[in-house]
Amino acid sequence: MSQNPPHDQKTIEQIDYAVFKAIADFTYDWESWLQSDGKLLWVNAAVERITGYSPQECLAMQDYPLPLVVPRDRHKIADVMRDAIAGGSGNDVEFQVAHREGPERWAAVSWQPMYDYLGEHRGFRASIRDVTERHQLREQLRLHNQHLEQLVQERSAKIAQLEQRRLKMQKLAALGQMAAGVAHEVNNPLAGIRNAFALFKGNLSPDDENFELLELIDREIERISSLMHQMYQLYRPSHQAPRQFDLQRTIADVVLLTDPLARKSEVQITVEVSDVHAEGAMGPTEVLLREGDLKQILLNLVRNAIQASPLKGRVVIELSTTAAEAMISVSDEGTGISQEAASRLFEPFFSTKTGTREGMGLGLPVSRSLAEAMGGTIVIQNKAPQGACATVTVPRQIASNE
Repeated sequence: MSQNPPHDQKTIEQIDYAVFKAIADFTYDWESWLQSDGKLLWVNAAVERITGYSPQECLAMQDYPLPLVVPRDRHKIADVMRDAIAGGSGNDVEFQVAHREGPERWAAVSWQPMYDYLGEHRGFRASIRDVTERHQLREQLRLHNQHLEQLVQERSAKIAQLEQRRLKMQKLAALGQMAAGVAHEVNNPLAGIRNAFALFKGNLSPDDENFELLELIDREIERISSLMHQMYQLYRPSHQAPRQFDLQRTIADVVLLTDPLARKSEVQITVEVSDVHAEGAMGPTEVLLREGDLKQILLNLVRNAIQASPLKGRVVIELSTTAAEAMISVSDEGTGISQEAASRLFEPFFSTKTGTREGMGLGLPVSRSLAEAMGGTIVIQNKAPQGACATVTVPRQIASNE
């Protein structure tokens, strides 16, 4: 059997070169071979997929590969080139590619020197990998972590708010217990004083020179009684059962009850109903709540608005409903609320009604206590251009055990 003659050395080198070139040409990453001075010798076809430029265009390009890099990252690649020309090596330096037609992409370059079999430096190779997806995942992770941090901050703020509210509730509960004891101890002797005073007053003629003093004493006894009642309301659980009623009728009752004070203060009260929605069998302004408690809240808010209004001023009561909630706003045209007072409005015994005998500082704390017992809220804000607006928001219906 004849044997094939062995290949000579030159033929073997040509075959090796062809094999290695084929491997490099079909490598997925962007591969470049450069001389010791940084001049490009060869680049594979992957460059066109990543940059939009063909290998032939790259071979004719001055300062390769800087034109393929976004301007803000060219200093990075210039540093890589200087290190590679000096015989250094490195890995995974990220930069952005300035694609000819498509969007910018992220890439990472690794480089190392090349030596021949005699150990002579023959230049260097650079391998560039498309890491756009890695960057996208990293950005998604950053946004996710940022969102988690925001949730943690919000949760921490909520916990702090709840803790602050718990401390306030403890303070209010302690005050309520004290109020219960005071109310119990004061109401019994007060009832005796009122009965005895009524007998004493009944024996005097209205023409008596001291009769006006008796009228003053009578009013002060009533004032003490009212104070005891409001202190008691601060903590007592409501015993009223929810019932279905129409908010428009309740508001009309409140307007009627506050009409004498409004006339005395020369203040006009108007009622506006808008944006109301029906729910089930209930009408658009009907609710299933504790009517007496809600009426007490509105009486307090409307009285406050009248007392804050200037002469010839106007108090507006606005009613609106959604499928789940009812909102009643009471606005005045007064001087508004100072920043200092705004933070203390719901503190028991704090009052902005200086110089009058009507502000005991219990109306708003009582109102908020009643509203929260029904799952509602009260918010008081300044409104433009002047005045303040108190808004009570309550659910359209509550269960009988709430």
